[in-house]
Amino acid sequence: MIALSGCTSTPQSGPGYRAVESSAAVTVSAANKTVGIDYALVDINKAVLAYASETRALASFGSFGAASNVIPNISLGVGDVVQVSIFESQPGGLFIPADAGSRPGNFVTLPSQTIGRNGYISVPYAGLVRAAGRQTIDLQRDIEKTLANRAIEPQVLINKVSSRSARVAVLGDVKAPAKVELSEGGDRILDVISQAGGLNAPGSETYVTLQRKGRSATVLYERLVNTPSENVFVAPDDTIIVDRERRTYLAFGASGLNGRFDFEETDLTLGEALGKAGGLLDSRANPAQVLLYRVVPKQFLQRLSVNVDKFPSDMVPVVFRANLRDPSAFFAVQKFPMQDKDVIYVSNSDSVEIIKFLNLLNSVTSTVSGVAGDAASTKTSVQRLN
Repeated sequence: MIALSGCTSTPQSGPGYRAVESSAAVTVSAANKTVGIDYALVDINKAVLAYASETRALASFGSFGAASNVIPNISLGVGDVVQVSIFESQPGGLFIPADAGSRPGNFVTLPSQTIGRNGYISVPYAGLVRAAGRQTIDLQRDIEKTLANRAIEPQVLINKVSSRSARVAVLGDVKAPAKVELSEGGDRILDVISQAGGLNAPGSETYVTLQRKGRSATVLYERLVNTPSENVFVAPDDTIIVDRERRTYLAFGASGLNGRFDFEETDLTLGEALGKAGGLLDSRANPAQVLLYRVVPKQFLQRLSVNVDKFPSDMVPVVFRANLRDPSAFFAVQKFPMQDKDVIYVSNSDSVEIIKFLNLLNSVTSTVSGVAGDAASTKTSVQRLN
């Protein structure tokens, strides 16, 4: 056995770990050969299920105005095209000549004009009037006051022909990315997404990001649909980014299949995830040690009355353990929700390690006997040739 353990001619797919370590110019490793990440071990039980849905720090659009639920004021802005109509109470005034006769309204409509970079528009006999950043009703009153001493009881009506300042950019996985013009009645996030053609990806794998004045928040599309308070009003110059992100989890150890798996459903439980991964191998798995790795907010552990003084960060690595030797645990894993990028590890049974050792011992002894047999056969063949 000692001689065989030192043999370097056995088939390998690459260098062994000893060769890697010995050839390294510099080795950076922990003294005790561990990663050094502190984590909490939590058994999945009835108490944990009560807070299982809260193990993810959910972003929210609440800071963007969900609480007030007030439609944003849409002011005039640079680039908007407006049309000014001026009414007088009777002919003979500044804009309606006396020989024009009486006609409905006695008004004149000025040519459409674009609010320039300086934010002003030009009105005859009123000069330059600041328009950008103002409501149309305020601008109308301002022009009326300016013309009051010249026109006969002037009344001003401003019509916004087109708006370039009150738009929202919708980008990403939508069918028709575009800048959407906002209406005075107010538009919510789902409204502008629908105007951009709707989603171009499954809703369960789609995230919506709202950017506004240096702030940003991202919410799962399904949460946006199912939680009305998240469907906030958008404001001019907002940017909405729709991204598809495949929701996956990893499965390792004594499960039927190892690898990365897609959720494929909006809600996936631990029990369903184990089923997609082929279940537990009867010959290897330890049903009492089914582990799920996840990083959770510290508040989750505090709700379970866990001392979190050892964890300085707001997010804590946690290993959730399911004991499937307990018949009732199968109900628990069917209620425990999976989250994106979870890792499932099914531990080997202790007896498996013993079997591995016995198999290794058997292979070594059979190899030694095989070498002796091959040597005898070779010697016999040589003698026959002579």
